[in-house]
Amino acid sequence: MVPLPTLLFIAFDVEFLIILSFYWLIVKSYFSLFRDTLDKKSKRGIRVSKHRIYTTSVASVYPHYVAKAEKKGRTKEEVDEIIHWLTGYTQDELEAIIENKTDFETFFSEAQNMNPSRELIKGVVCGVRVEEIEEITMREIRYLDKLIDELARGKKMEKILRT
Repeated sequence: MVPLPTLLFIAFDVEFLIILSFYWLIVKSYFSLFRDTLDKKSKRGIRVSKHRIYTTSVASVYPHYVAKAEKKGRTKEEVDEIIHWLTGYTQDELEAIIENKTDFETFFSEAQNMNPSRELIKGVVCGVRVEEIEEITMREIRYLDKLIDELARGKKMEKILRT
């Protein structure tokens, strides 16, 4: 015969395990529901959270592009040439975009003549391969970053512009 304190201890353990597993099922189903909701939103094209670079103005980053190039002995005109090549914007349009403080998302979505050769841009920017970025706007931003990096590293314009 098993002593009474031992039976109570065993009963407590079994009851505790039942309650614990019940709570585990609740928590697990909650997170599963949350994950499924996020998956459905992303499949419908709804962005759950927008990266802050999308709302950053081109005007706030442009001086950094120019400074990076000039620090390595390149010119503002070469930075502009890269932007013209990538987006198809004219110099007047680029100046208007900078003056109006247009954000990057609008900058790339309104670019009518994106260069088809931009898909030849390969490499790593910020630890991510640009050709593997699925989000279109982010890929375009990283293409621009990659081209400015190549300019600052001293590559010839012919190679940068993939001509």
